[in-house]
Amino acid sequence: MKAIVQDTYGPADVLELRDVDHPPIGDEDVLVEVRAAAVDPGVWVLMTGRPYLMRLAGFGMRRPKVGVRGRDLAGVVTAVGARVTRFGPGQEVYGTCESGSYAEYACARQSRLAPKPAGLTFEQAAAVPVSGMTALQAVRNVAHVRPGQRVLVIGASGGVGSFAVQLAKAAGASVTGVCSAANAGLVRSLGADDVIDYAREEIDRDGARYDVVIDTAGNRPLSLLRRVLTPRGTLAIVGGGHVAYRFTGGMGRTFRAPLLSMVTGSMFRGQRLRPVMSRDRAEHLEELTRLIESGAVTPAIDRAYPLNQAPDAIRRLMDGHPAGKVVVTV
Repeated sequence: MKAIVQDTYGPADVLELRDVDHPPIGDEDVLVEVRAAAVDPGVWVLMTGRPYLMRLAGFGMRRPKVGVRGRDLAGVVTAVGARVTRFGPGQEVYGTCESGSYAEYACARQSRLAPKPAGLTFEQAAAVPVSGMTALQAVRNVAHVRPGQRVLVIGASGGVGSFAVQLAKAAGASVTGVCSAANAGLVRSLGADDVIDYAREEIDRDGARYDVVIDTAGNRPLSLLRRVLTPRGTLAIVGGGHVAYRFTGGMGRTFRAPLLSMVTGSMFRGQRLRPVMSRDRAEHLEELTRLIESGAVTPAIDRAYPLNQAPDAIRRLMDGHPAGKVVVTV
């Protein structure tokens, strides 16, 4: 099969389109003929091997343990393991994989897949899993967004941010999105009640007014983020940001937030500072499917690239300001 492969860590130039063997499947696995995949910052991390902390976490010290890139996928089941009961050949599915989805075929655990939402193209479905599940856990499980609350989404036009805006609106909140002026129209179309152009105004323009801040950008200090929260507001930190930091990749801020929340809790009158640790689970995908099929959530696609241009798709994500998700078609 054709796949985007790398033998060493580095920039997008290390990626090559090659012929490789089909991934083997275990008893709990599903072999999927990939129709589309998506790009997220985690792909860049595993491609470059930075921050170095991820190498210590078991992804490969000198070179990636998994040579094919990509996690999100949407496609058609071609074979299943002996213990798979939820899927069968010919079924359209979406979810995440570990074998690498920038390939004609990928292997995924049945616990990380769900039936593809009705009405979505494969490209739209591939845009959902990583970013959609992260946003769902930020809005529902970490911030516990409720009707009537005021929510600020930083990075509102990006992958996670575009889903967070829609999920917060679906929960009954009033949403303000932070993005570039060029992407303001998209963010409003997703349901944002107000937009802050980060090039012209800082997020504290209106003082401490937000019950929830969901920060997907990672480039603002905790002190500024706390200033815009109400006395009992919640900050949900998605990802590390500051990818230029070689060892931690900016995760230091994520690690500090819960400790700072405990140590200074009385000083800041109950503000909660929490990292979002996303988990890939079928039940999260199924919840997103219900929201998508009800019309409450629609994936926003920035641009689609064919498989042989996957390096350009990664460059687009990291060098530009995508309006929604960047997708790879197979």
